[in-house]
Amino acid sequence: MALAVLHSTEEWAARFGKEICAAVSIGNFDGLHLGHQKILKTVVERARAGGQRSCVITFDPHPLRLLRPELAPQMIQTLTQRLAGMEQLGLDAALVLRFDRALSQVSPEDFMERFLVQGLSAGTILVGENFNFGYRGAGNVRLLSEYGKTHGFAVEIVAPVEIGGRVISSTAVRIAISSGNVGDAIPLLGRPFSLSGEIRAGAGRGRTILVPTLNLVPEQELLPKLGVYATECVVAGNTYFSVTNVGTRPTFDGQGVTVESHLFGFREQLAGGPMEVRFHARLREEMKFSGPDALREQIARDIANAEKYFGESKLK
Repeated sequence: MALAVLHSTEEWAARFGKEICAAVSIGNFDGLHLGHQKILKTVVERARAGGQRSCVITFDPHPLRLLRPELAPQMIQTLTQRLAGMEQLGLDAALVLRFDRALSQVSPEDFMERFLVQGLSAGTILVGENFNFGYRGAGNVRLLSEYGKTHGFAVEIVAPVEIGGRVISSTAVRIAISSGNVGDAIPLLGRPFSLSGEIRAGAGRGRTILVPTLNLVPEQELLPKLGVYATECVVAGNTYFSVTNVGTRPTFDGQGVTVESHLFGFREQLAGGPMEVRFHARLREEMKFSGPDALREQIARDIANAEKYFGESKLK
């Protein structure tokens, strides 16, 4: 069943009336890492056990974009990508609240009454132990639990997911990606970090140096550190091993950041259409070469290194 996406309590009432939303979680869920997945899978399990609806409340844009724009993180995923991930996890409905000045000033008590009690008729709220909400983040799990006791909902704290003694978080994912350690992001996300967007025609230099590429215009804000990566590209439903350069093409014009991928065994010439690039491992820093011949030789080494990486990964 497709995820129902609503944007206000009025829309919610028109769609579901006073039907109980058995299990609800609240958060930004950027990246949908394994910690998020654990919470949302538990939401789905609790709701299905009672034969009722599983729901999530999320926000757009990220609250810090309004409250502290200088501290606002680059988003790992777009809202559309997050919602698609929630649908894959089996959630029934999402209430997407626009985070504006008015919402930022709603007290914790008003938030609970307006959205959890009156809006969603929530049965159980599932959140992490450090969950905060309401004006200036004054609401916490203790207040949520106390309010629930007198207003008809239970609160369940979902323990964080740890790897190597460290809690998985969106911040940890961002650090891994922005530093180029894309392989470190895989166990945090449960999948490779990926960029999605549209193919854009490039300058055509790839063909002149015998290594054709597809240029991606990413939808996401967060990009890996400039460099060359072993990747997989998904085009027209097919997946290809590939080498991807995230950089400024310093050997040529050095203007603007591009995401260029050479797909192994791909012979088509495309000037548009959707593409996804999945980042597996960093191969090297971006470098400036003396000319096309030197660059072509390095790209050949990059391709060989990526083929080696994927060959070895199949054996693991």
